[in-house]
Amino acid sequence: MITRRTLLTGLGAGVALTALGTGMRSYNNNRAVAFARNPAKLPIPPLDKGRMEKGVRIFDLALQRGQSAFLPGSKTPTLGVNGAYLGPTLALNDGEQVQMRVTNKIGEPTTLHWHRLHIPAKADGGPHQIVEPGETWSPTFKIMQKASMFWYHPHLLHKTGLHAYMGMAGAMIVRDAQSSQLDLPSTYGVDDIPIVLQDKRFARNGQLIYSSSMHDRMMGMKGNVLLVNGAIAPRFTATTSKLRLRLLNGSNARTYNIGLADNRAFEIIAGDGSLLPVPVRHKRVLLSPGERAEIIVDVADGQTANLVTYPYKTTGGGRRGMMGGGMMGMMGDDNRRFGILKIDPSKQLKTSPAIPRRLVELPVLAESSASKTRRFVLDMGMGMGMMMGGGGGGFTVNGQEMDINRIDERVKLGATEIWEISNNSPMAHPFHIHDIQFRILDRDGKPPRGQETGLKDTVLVGGGETVRVIAKFEDFADPQRPYMYHCHILEHEDAGMMGQFTVEA
Repeated sequence: MITRRTLLTGLGAGVALTALGTGMRSYNNNRAVAFARNPAKLPIPPLDKGRMEKGVRIFDLALQRGQSAFLPGSKTPTLGVNGAYLGPTLALNDGEQVQMRVTNKIGEPTTLHWHRLHIPAKADGGPHQIVEPGETWSPTFKIMQKASMFWYHPHLLHKTGLHAYMGMAGAMIVRDAQSSQLDLPSTYGVDDIPIVLQDKRFARNGQLIYSSSMHDRMMGMKGNVLLVNGAIAPRFTATTSKLRLRLLNGSNARTYNIGLADNRAFEIIAGDGSLLPVPVRHKRVLLSPGERAEIIVDVADGQTANLVTYPYKTTGGGRRGMMGGGMMGMMGDDNRRFGILKIDPSKQLKTSPAIPRRLVELPVLAESSASKTRRFVLDMGMGMGMMMGGGGGGFTVNGQEMDINRIDERVKLGATEIWEISNNSPMAHPFHIHDIQFRILDRDGKPPRGQETGLKDTVLVGGGETVRVIAKFEDFADPQRPYMYHCHILEHEDAGMMGQFTVEA
């Protein structure tokens, strides 16, 4: 359970704690955009290639406190990795051995989780791999991934939401031999750009507001100011006719329906854990917390491309469905609109190559190969009871709140399994599974959309919806150290919508 005491421990990190209705005045997005330096240049996180020592690529990562200038005239206390806010983009290569030397300088316990790298449980960086203040944690593992963008973020039990909200996160880009042969934009910071989306609330003194209100515990912490790589309303000058934007939803709770303001189409080329088999041409891409996508935006016409968010509905049937208004509509829909990024083409554009019509071949797992189907039911009975004036169960998976001393599922090493995820609440939940990449089989019996045809690690499950995924659990067995599965709305995870599984020989 999230408690006020738990949240108050974050005040040392410079969080302005408030409850809904206390009257604390804060910036909204329009005022923040007008007040911030405009136009702001899009910050590009530094690319960290590590250093080689005896065949191992070493990354030195310091978790630290800092002061960030989001708004002129004020300094905002934040958390970052090798800096005041966010962290470097880690450049990883499939098949390489790496060591992450993580030093905790924030003055309180935390963790650093490698969001969906396929690695041993002891190196996962979840709630069991706590890094105490002043200590250095140095997991070593092999990169075993298809080319895509992954990310790292804190994962401390009951404190993930607060630590992530303060900015302790960053991207990881994995490259492999197959993707390197494709003629895709790949010059980091020029035509290959990470876009980290995080919504915040700012008090008038520049402090971040992390609310303890019932509404924010229920709905997840949503801000009214959008930060893009740590900047408000940034711009980017394109020097090539095509840009590869690697989109990461690093927000605590908000889902973004992303498109271009003039409604032009773009090519979706990758999802969470791989390139797609073929590019998907579309005008929108929907990203729930934890999800990623890579899109190709064409600015050959010389016109400014304005990347924005659009309203969406996810209740009652997931991405396609709708439910009635009032409480049920509020639980899964978001009508707030943000400007994300303005792309200004330079006068002398370098012509980019055409996007390949075929990208990668991905492993096919037949349903008949699955040895077991496991069912997971997501519910938020306590929260709904509170909002409706009653009592109830809690933020649960299969009727149980997270217990770090309980193993919920035991999976056989080498097994292929179907996991059936049902959402018994009216609110959409992004469901994330550690260790594996899965393929989506269907949503309420219907095939996944084009942007979901690659390898995935997080899937948005709408209110009343059931999603089936299939995966193979291979390479790593540990009967003692578990992996996590959980809702990636971080306040829900912190409040109990999380479970543990081991992979055992």
